Amino acid sequence: AVSKWENDISYPDILLLPKIAEMLGVTVDELLSGEAKKEVQILPETQRKNINDMMLRIYVNSSDGDKVRVNLPMALVKVGLETGMKMPQISGNEALQNIDFEQIIRLVESGVIGKLVEVESADGDTVEIVVE
Repeated sequence: AVSKWENDISYPDILLLPKIAEMLGVTVDELLSGEAKKEVQILPETQRKNINDMMLRIYVNSSDGDKVRVNLPMALVKVGLETGMKMPQISGNEALQNIDFEQIIRLVESGVIGKLVEVESADGDTVEIVVE
């Protein structure tokens, strides 16, 4: 099957694309376009999206093999922070307790997007925070 894909004889079933992208550590967009997204970008004002149209993606991989994927609209994150909600309450993962989400909001409002945070704890847990 892969040989056929590589030789443009056939294409993978669309339902397989998310799994293939996950296995390769890329997004489906990156898989289809063939271009990797930059880790972090600072967009000029003319190219910035409205923060309320953006997504906050949190990826937590525990050393025990657990995976947590949280996708939240930035508008919801802003409201949650304004009401005093903390991210560990949303994700159930304490690895997020030391991350300053208000600072992330300020960065995004100033045009910064991409993978904004990557943390690895002493016990091997990893956390990535991406804004798109």
